Amino acid sequence: MTTHHRVAVIGGTGPQGKGLGYRFARHGHDIVLGSRAAEKAEAVAAEVAERLAGVEGAGSARGAANEDAVAAADVVLLAVPYDGHDELVASLAGALAGKTVISCVNPLAFDKRGAHGRVVNGGEGSAAESAAELAPEAVVVGAFHNVSAVGLWGDEEFLDEDVIVVGDSVEGKQVAIDLAAAVTGRPGVDGGKLRLARVLEPFTAVLISINRKYKAHSGIRVTGLDAH
Repeated sequence: MTTHHRVAVIGGTGPQGKGLGYRFARHGHDIVLGSRAAEKAEAVAAEVAERLAGVEGAGSARGAANEDAVAAADVVLLAVPYDGHDELVASLAGALAGKTVISCVNPLAFDKRGAHGRVVNGGEGSAAESAAELAPEAVVVGAFHNVSAVGLWGDEEFLDEDVIVVGDSVEGKQVAIDLAAAVTGRPGVDGGKLRLARVLEPFTAVLISINRKYKAHSGIRVTGLDAH
């Protein structure tokens, strides 16, 4: 078992946040799902807790207002829509100081031709980099961008894919690399510096297109690595 974490999931009532929170708690971490409205977070946390009943070694799941959720955690997962992301992170910046913050936010847009990545900061930025600028006293890394919400809430013990982690802090990346094991059964893959979130975030649009074409819930596998 890797280090036990208390994880606040901001955006925990959405499918991605709820699914990742469930996976973390299923494998021994304690989670606090955050929402602007504590009641909404508590209702979704009860749904997660119900799924965890009888799972040996599972952590706890509860809900709280965003700021209270952050205060109760050592790791914060940002799983919010990109619209409103900057305002929300700025409002939580003080509470995020000193925490490891993992961003899985994907700035995507949709038109008649399907999903595509939105351009952030003229192509010189990403949601994760924006979070790092807005909460400069937090350690921000990017991870879990490309994991299917449907798969996360599914019944399989682990998802057959890899989680790629990017960041400028070795220690911060290690937290996300360890947490990835709760989702895939193996550590995450160190993908390099935080600026590479500019590649990972919009790549989700490619997976959405694949899923639409093949009626699947696809993920990413990284080949050629020895057991890591």
